[in-house]
Amino acid sequence: MRIGLITPDPGHPLLAAATALLTAAGGHEVEVLDPDTAPVPGDPADVYLLKARTPRALALARALEAGGARVVNSAAATGRCQDRTAMAADALRAGLPFAPTRTYASGAHIALGEAEPAGPLVVKSRHSRKGDVVVRLEGEAQLRDFAAGAPDEPFVVQDFVPNPGWDHKLWAIGPHVFAALRRSELSPSAPGGGPVPLAELPAGWTGLVRRVGEVFALDVYGVDVIDTGAGRPLIVDVNAFPGIRNQPGAPEALAALALDPPP
Repeated sequence: MRIGLITPDPGHPLLAAATALLTAAGGHEVEVLDPDTAPVPGDPADVYLLKARTPRALALARALEAGGARVVNSAAATGRCQDRTAMAADALRAGLPFAPTRTYASGAHIALGEAEPAGPLVVKSRHSRKGDVVVRLEGEAQLRDFAAGAPDEPFVVQDFVPNPGWDHKLWAIGPHVFAALRRSELSPSAPGGGPVPLAELPAGWTGLVRRVGEVFALDVYGVDVIDTGAGRPLIVDVNAFPGIRNQPGAPEALAALALDPPP
């Protein structure tokens, strides 16, 4: 079987480990398409894993799909998760416990008072990408300072919800779910971190992860969840094909998914 990787970084630990498993077991062939340089192949592979999420990567994936190739995750599903406004709308419409999200055309619009700065706010770039903006702001002075130096782009705003300062990073590869605690970038001094056994997750959280996959039509994805108290989850972000580092079993799950992708 021929498996294609759409990525500029085939040495990423998850991809490299899955590639080693695939090439060792049955001699499957793994091909790399760098979205910055690769043309659309005339003889496509049996399946492609869309790890990159840049506009060029999405365009390459769309072209492959138009030619009949199977791409995991699809270009449409990946692109939808790049738009945090659309993401929130889809999640809330589906009844998921997602943070209420408002969208503003620029940082200046937030600072005009439209964001109701009665308490801390989490401000994020509307379009998710490497190096995007994710900051916590409190009070009119911080909002004005942010607006003065903010890049010229739209933003989303969520009310900051008190929490222990950890993000529950939950990942899925096909039917397999993985979990870890990571310090929130909004609370860098919070203690804790490391893998979390699924048995230690609050009741219903594993099912919640799988429901996110159904809603967003994703097969490899991450869900960022905070515990708002007594195990009540609040989803703050969804990511298509994240890194999923240092999770035992993740390379095996990805290799299995590549060999038997969903229809």
